[in-house]
Formats: sequence, C-alpha cells, structure tokens
Amino acid sequence: MQFSKKLPCLTILALLLGAFASPVRALQPSAESSRVAAEEEVEEVLADEPETEGTEGTESDAELDALLDVGAPASAEGAAHGLKWSGYTELGAAYTYRDPERWSRLRARGELGVSGQLAPRVKWRLSARAEADGAFDLEDEHYPAAVRRDRRTDFVLREAYVDLGHGDWEFRLGRQHVVWGEMVGFFFADVVSARDMRDFLLPELESMRIGQWALRAEHFGSDTHLEFLWVPKPGFDEIGEPGSDFFSFPWLPAGTVLDEDRPGQDLDGSNWGTRISRLVDGWDLSAFYYRSYDISPTLYSLNQGVARLRHDRIGQVGGTFSKDLGSFVLKGEAVHTHGRSLNTFPPGGGVGLQATDMIDYALGVDVPVGDWRFNVQYYGRWLEEHLPVMMTDRHEQGVTLQVVHGTGTNVEAEILAISSVNRSDHLIRPKLTWKFAPAWRVVGGVDVFGGNGRGLFSQYDRNDRAYVELRHVF
Repeated sequence: MQFSKKLPCLTILALLLGAFASPVRALQPSAESSRVAAEEEVEEVLADEPETEGTEGTESDAELDALLDVGAPASAEGAAHGLKWSGYTELGAAYTYRDPERWSRLRARGELGVSGQLAPRVKWRLSARAEADGAFDLEDEHYPAAVRRDRRTDFVLREAYVDLGHGDWEFRLGRQHVVWGEMVGFFFADVVSARDMRDFLLPELESMRIGQWALRAEHFGSDTHLEFLWVPKPGFDEIGEPGSDFFSFPWLPAGTVLDEDRPGQDLDGSNWGTRISRLVDGWDLSAFYYRSYDISPTLYSLNQGVARLRHDRIGQVGGTFSKDLGSFVLKGEAVHTHGRSLNTFPPGGGVGLQATDMIDYALGVDVPVGDWRFNVQYYGRWLEEHLPVMMTDRHEQGVTLQVVHGTGTNVEAEILAISSVNRSDHLIRPKLTWKFAPAWRVVGGVDVFGGNGRGLFSQYDRNDRAYVELRHVF
C-alpha cells in the first residue's frame, strides 16, 4: 500500500472531525445575551404593531389557535432557550483481513440535530449527517472509480419535520423516520423507511434508515392507536456501486453501469398506508397495509454491461405482536408482499424474472437473566411461485442468537450469530463496548461471513473484517 499520496485525504478527515467535535455550546448564545436579544426583538415587534381596541387578537388568530391547540405563546426568555441540540461525532476504522487485505473504512462522521417548540403543541426537528472516508482513496487499486466517488464523502438530511397536535390527533409533516417493526438484525415489518445498504446489515439499524418525505396522522386512544401515512415523494435504498464490498447484486462485475429508474416524480407515484395497534390483555398487537414502490430495486435486465434496475409497485399486509410474560418477552412479525419479482438464472446464461407473492416472518424471545440478556429468533421467507433457477429455496429459514453481558455497566460484551437452516450460510459478530466516560464510548469487534457461496451471508465471504469506533455523544 502507498501512503504518501494519500495523506491529504486523512488530513481532511481530521479537519472534519475537529469541526464537528467543537462543543455545541459554542453554537448557542449565552443565557444573558439570549435573554437580551429576545427582549429587544419582542420590543421591536410590539413597536411595529398597530394599536387595537377592544380585543387583543383577531378572530382568525383565535380560530387558528383553537385548531392547533397552540395555547398561549411562550415567554420571550423561554423562546430564546427553547432550542435543544444533540448529536455525535465518530471516528471509525475497519480492516478487511481476507485476501486482498485492505482498509475498508477510515471514516470521520458527525451528526447534528436541533429541535424546538413554537407553542405547546407545535414542535419541530432538523437533523443532518456528514462524513468523509479515506479508505477508498487509500486503496484505489482495489476499489473502482465509481465506488470511490460514491463512498468518499456523503451528506444526508436525516430529519426535517413539524409536529402539530389537536385533541387526540398528532400530525407530522416533513422528512421523518417511520418504524413499524423492529427485530434483531433484520427489517421485516419495518417496510416504510428506505435504508442505506452500502454496508449490508452491519451498521446499527437506526443509522441505516433513510427518512421519507411524508404526512403522518396519528390518533391516540386509551388502548388503540391509528396511523395514516402519505408519502408523496418516496425515497429508496442506497445500494452502492458494482465492485464495492457489499453491493446488493454481488454477481455483477465491477464497472457495470447502473440504470436505475426511481419513480415518484409526480403524485401518481405516491406511497400510502395505514396501521392500527391495540393493547389487548397485555398483548401489543398491530396490523398494517402499505401500498408503495418497493424500496429495494429489482434487476430487470443486463445487456452489454448495463444493468437496468426498476422498483416494483407492491402491496404489503402485515402485523406485529409482543407480550411480556414475566421471565421473558415474546414478539413476532409477519408481512405478505404482492407484486414483487425475483431474479432467475437460466443455465444458458442471462437474467430472468419471476413474479411471486411471498411471506416474510420472524418469531423471537428476549430473556433477561441478571447481567445477561439472551435473544433468540426464528425467521423465514415463503414463496408462492418458485423455480429451480432461483437463487433461493421455496421456503428459506434461519435462526439468530444474541447474547449480551454487562448490561448496566461500563463494559458490555455482545455476540450475534445468524445462520441459515437451509444451507451452510452464516454471520458471526462478536463485539466489545467500553463507555469510559459519560459521553464517550469505544466499540471494537469482528464481522465473520461464511458458507457455501449461495447464501445471503456467504456471498460476502471474502469481506471478513475487524473494526473499531470511537464516538462522542452530546
């Protein structure tokens, strides 16, 4: 490896981290200056207001306040101190130790969020994340130019929404994360949010989610929660470029040109759905329907080095349940999908398609025992239409085991093992977390893929890696 011509990129990473690591308090005015500025602003506004007789506000103002339940405005001093800042900075490195050995991550990342309250039931939030990764320039002999361009730097608007409340209803408008399910290691009933899949399923699931521009209306009853969702401009999975470590279609050679058709440029391409959840005798039950363009692309054709990707129009019906049974928690999820196609690979070469309905499901238990926590899951996918030339069986099944020790202490050890039942195909992820200060943590671990090459995990068998992450939360 040649380091001399790569040092400027590492310098940029250090500068980026330093910029994000500056105390967020420096972004906020002092208490005294905030109070004085707020009082001066209020005095200027009052001075510009025309004098009124009789009432202090117009009839339309009163109607709007009643509609939004905004109530009385906050004091000037309270408004000045209403902003809440949060976020983190992180340095991460990963080294792939399978041949060819290489650095696969040398990343500086920072995420910053701010939220505020305009009135008792009018709130807002804005958050964004920026990062730079020097590994792809450092290892330019391994990663194609398209991969380096895709992974060198990144900026994403994570959230940008306004919350409004009226009576038993809550409305959220803007870029937001919608979580309808949550199992260990996988997305099953979590069908709304798009995901950044460029590092497969290895990052924390929360950090993988890509917000959707949506309007969400929620009604909160005593035991029942109703949710209505409209996504006028949907977002889709980020899958990377051919030649990257965890490209979603690893059989495509490096240099393949992607032609991805992303619908949703007009209202005809909107996604929409509804969800109901209810608490019944301690059982937390939910059911949903979601009509959308598939967040994951389907490979429709491969001709002369050009891969054409499309997003199928699908309908999904699903549900979740959970129950605290005292010594353990039982939970599960299931989703039926209509309208999706899967690839076939005929013996003569080429790529085909087969439309099929499918059911994805998972059943799991959480068992806490002192400083230990155990999670076991059984999951699977069943296909209504199946052909021998598909890369999967009609009924794919797998199991996961997660063991965590040290919950509530500064040091936590964890191992997550995932294995197929159908074939030799597995992922093993031991890691150690040390919270050496209230706002600091360091995480180190290993990701080991294995199997016969046909499975979800074994297709990345040559990407075994060791990693370390240092994070500061504020």
